[in-house]
Amino acid sequence: MSNSTSTTEFLLLAFTDTCLCMTSMHLQELRLLHFWLSLGIYLAALLGNGLVIMAVVCDHHMHTPMYFFLLNLAFCDLGSISTTLPKAMSNFLWGSGAISYTGCAAQVFFLFFCTTAECALLTVMSYDRYIAICKPLHYGTLLGSRACATMAAAAWGSGVLNALLHAASTFSLPLCQGNAVDQFFCEVPQILKLSCSSSYLREVALLVVSLSSASGCLVFIVLSYVQIFRAAVRMPSEQGWHKAFSTCLPHLAVVSLFVSTGTFAYLKPPSISFPSLDLAVAVLYSVVSPAVNPHLQSSSIIYSMRNRELRGALKKQMSRLFRSRHLSFFFCRSFIVKLLIVRTCRLLMLVFFPFGFL
Repeated sequence: MSNSTSTTEFLLLAFTDTCLCMTSMHLQELRLLHFWLSLGIYLAALLGNGLVIMAVVCDHHMHTPMYFFLLNLAFCDLGSISTTLPKAMSNFLWGSGAISYTGCAAQVFFLFFCTTAECALLTVMSYDRYIAICKPLHYGTLLGSRACATMAAAAWGSGVLNALLHAASTFSLPLCQGNAVDQFFCEVPQILKLSCSSSYLREVALLVVSLSSASGCLVFIVLSYVQIFRAAVRMPSEQGWHKAFSTCLPHLAVVSLFVSTGTFAYLKPPSISFPSLDLAVAVLYSVVSPAVNPHLQSSSIIYSMRNRELRGALKKQMSRLFRSRHLSFFFCRSFIVKLLIVRTCRLLMLVFFPFGFL
């Protein structure tokens, strides 16, 4: 019986079933199509989250609790999508589905780390909006710099703990059903199918606990927004309740998509497990959610781009870079390099010293 210690690599076989009856030329074209599509989504996620990070870090007017959590969420989304898509793009481009045992374990760890931290941050952000709209007089007291730093640290810490538990539990299982993973990344339910021991039930129990916690976060978010909507309806100003709804609904949409697809992917019964369905659900929670997060709610495409303050900060930073047209090319280049160095230092200080940020 082969076990996990004798497994040196896994084969990621997603998209293979759709390619069996194709010629080599058509297969190569399909792989290139998958590559360019994945590259476009990845670049969109990098651009969206990168712009959010740049705007929040560089504009001191945005050094508030809401944008502090938005910044952390942008980092979460970048980590999540960077865990799965780069390796998938490499496999599409070179026609290889191989991933090392260590690389597979790293994918499981970082995916659980980022998604757990993201779920916690989304919950904290709903609490932030609840206090801001329903208890504005207590906002400064309840969400001071120390409280915000503590909540952010707790979110990241819970991600580390959950990731360690799942990675250790999954890769301690004996594997005797081969090394083929029917997914474009190392997804735990697909790895559990390779186990030949009843000890896989331990990991299933951990998944149930984790997803129950995620569902609890969703319930907390929904209850928070119910209170926000009730308060918004009572606002005399139409602009006030419109702002509340436009801020909270995208957030709620992203959370619902993320939790529902993740829960379905990890807890669905084997009787309704089909390669195409598993692939579609995995793309939704591991690729689509991080890519559209900045704009929808605080991490990448909808929430951030529809937020006037964030758009204004982005315009201000971009205009600073291109305002001095009379400068020589050499001076412009050195100026941009210096600016990037300064911004990077500020970003590092923000990550490691959040008390000075708020």
